[in-house]
Amino acid sequence: MSKVTFRERARYWFDNTMSKGTASLIGWLAVVSVGLIVLVTAFTLWLAPNEPDGVSHAGEVLWIALMHALTPSRVASDKGSLGYMAVMFAGSLGGLFIVSMLVGLLSNGLKQKVDRLRRGRSRIVESGHTVVLGWSDQMFTIVTELVKAQASQKGSVIAVLADRDKLAMEEDIREHVGDLGRTRLVCRTGRPTEPRDLDLMNLAAARSVVVLSPEGDDPDAHVIKILLALAKRDGIHPPVVAGLTSSRNAAAARLAGGPDVHLVDSDDTASRLIVQSSRQSGMSVVCMDLLNFDGGEIYLRTPKKLVGVTYGDALHAYQTASVIGLRRPTGVVLNPPGDTVINVDDQVVVIAHDDSHVRLAAGKPSIDESVIAEAPATPTATERTLLLNWNGRAEQIVRYLDGYVAPGSVLEIAADHPKAGTNLAGLRNLTVNVKDCDTTDRFALESLGVGLFQHVIVLSDDRFDAHHSDTRTLMTLLQLRDMQSTLGEHYSIVSEMHDESNRALAEVTEADDIVISDTVIGLLLAQLAENRHLADVFGYLFDSRGSEIYPRPAGDYVTPGSEVTFSTVVEAARRRGETAIGYRDAATRNDPPHYGIVLNPDKTRPIVLAEQDSVIVLAER
Repeated sequence: MSKVTFRERARYWFDNTMSKGTASLIGWLAVVSVGLIVLVTAFTLWLAPNEPDGVSHAGEVLWIALMHALTPSRVASDKGSLGYMAVMFAGSLGGLFIVSMLVGLLSNGLKQKVDRLRRGRSRIVESGHTVVLGWSDQMFTIVTELVKAQASQKGSVIAVLADRDKLAMEEDIREHVGDLGRTRLVCRTGRPTEPRDLDLMNLAAARSVVVLSPEGDDPDAHVIKILLALAKRDGIHPPVVAGLTSSRNAAAARLAGGPDVHLVDSDDTASRLIVQSSRQSGMSVVCMDLLNFDGGEIYLRTPKKLVGVTYGDALHAYQTASVIGLRRPTGVVLNPPGDTVINVDDQVVVIAHDDSHVRLAAGKPSIDESVIAEAPATPTATERTLLLNWNGRAEQIVRYLDGYVAPGSVLEIAADHPKAGTNLAGLRNLTVNVKDCDTTDRFALESLGVGLFQHVIVLSDDRFDAHHSDTRTLMTLLQLRDMQSTLGEHYSIVSEMHDESNRALAEVTEADDIVISDTVIGLLLAQLAENRHLADVFGYLFDSRGSEIYPRPAGDYVTPGSEVTFSTVVEAARRRGETAIGYRDAATRNDPPHYGIVLNPDKTRPIVLAEQDSVIVLAER
């Protein structure tokens, strides 16, 4: 090994010093400046000891040299001997280089500081804020809903951490969301998987944390890494809500996040909603209304005056809120038996338009016995369903559909997807047939005999990107609607789409339901960020077991065309063991944004339900 020379050591030390940044460079520049001033002073005293006139000692010469170094233009006004002028010119020339370098270093250092602030690398000092980690298209839905939920709260803050430019995030959110009202948006650039970047969000003081599942390959792995980074932090953690794309990763995510994490399975939730919407027209609109913060919202209340009262009697306890179930220590149950007694440790689950509307009614409800209809028999019949296209969640959809239909029901799968109809062993109630079909081709669709089916489900084809897949879905919907008009056929049509902006285009097809899966998941994440205890309520709603939401003919409850109060409708449903939560006006079923759905109407307001209208109830099939 060769010996390290003094020159190499000095150079190594100098390189390390220079690499320390702007402050170190300015320090070296100061040393050079001092050396230059001392050198100019020494040469002046040596070559022109009596110049300039009036200078009596070396300190004044030192000051003159400093001024020439800092202000090189002073040399133009100098007078004296050739030696004095030469030294001052050399000092001014050296000062010109030094000042230029100093300005450049300060400018570069200031630019770096501004860039750091622009990227959002300072630690936020908020408290009670909602933190969103990661980035996806669900971001805009979540921010929109949180702004609505926190509209009455002064000083509410939404903090976003993602591996994107701070200004670009703020611009995208404001472009999609619009006015944020009283809510402040704080964006920080960083990787949510890095504990050091998580420190920027002041998580210890946060109200809740939402972890988004990003787009791209294996997004659940990214979510699990964020959960591990959160779990690694010491101290108190706020409640965490995380979105997953596959149920297979739920166990790993739960282990990574610990008990304070609630997981939202995107594929599972969307699959359940698609199946329920295919069998109950308007189901997706009802769920969207319950999930967003625009109309009816779900609240949990513990009214002391209802302790000891039966659930059936509690249905009439509120004038401007609808009771839908109970949250008990053993779990949530919606539409329990009418004789269920409310205990002191129970919470009542209600739908209301605002928190302030959840107040007990002053008197007894007004019920018109003369218009309550006899409960008709509801025989269980086999069903025929047509499933068009195939994607990663199609197998899950088929299995959930199998749990709803009666034995002997038929499912026809028509798709040109290579995996269509695979991995469907073990079905109990469905008989499955698979046909190769281009679902955008009119003649291919007509050959399926679509009029023989009661329900048609149109899925997005995952072989194409979201935009192209939605375009193909629109083509299929247009073909089906034209076939219905031309051939006089009647069947419900439910479609799955990716982009909310395509809903307006799809409304031309008059499909019975359009499920925007990303929007639904974004709404659910926002709801749970505000109140994670609602997870059990929505989980119950999306489950095939227990009571579900059904739109049923209004004539099954009250005499069509009669003026009634909604209290009468609630009583008619109660006598059938059901909970009425609203109705659907058939005349406006194609009018956005509610498509005829009215949830939680005032129980004293008179309404007239026609034969084509529906009553929306929670019922056991």
